[in-house]
Amino acid sequence: MEMTRVDVRNYLERIYNVPVAAVRTRVQHGSNRKRDYRNVRMKKPDYKVAYVQLAHGQTFRFPDLFPEKKQSPDGSPSDEDIQDRLLDEQRRRQSRDPRRGGVPGWFGL
Repeated sequence: MEMTRVDVRNYLERIYNVPVAAVRTRVQHGSNRKRDYRNVRMKKPDYKVAYVQLAHGQTFRFPDLFPEKKQSPDGSPSDEDIQDRLLDEQRRRQSRDPRRGGVPGWFGL
């Protein structure tokens, strides 16, 4: 909410090296239709939306935040690979069996 259109322009030009032609901003007000258990209105927070127009012929691609993991040169699995495999196995064990329908896991058949 604190960023102005000049801040957005400077951010994109300096961090991502993208020439910006124009920036338009607006404040989107959060809805307050919901009520809590005390029948008091609950308001969602407001947020700012920025519409950025790039210079003619320019495109923007988000940087790859999660690049593919590289294997170690000797071919042995790294600590991260072992940890990922263990987490996947644990998730698989804790997931529900689709063949059992709505029967809880603690209820043995």
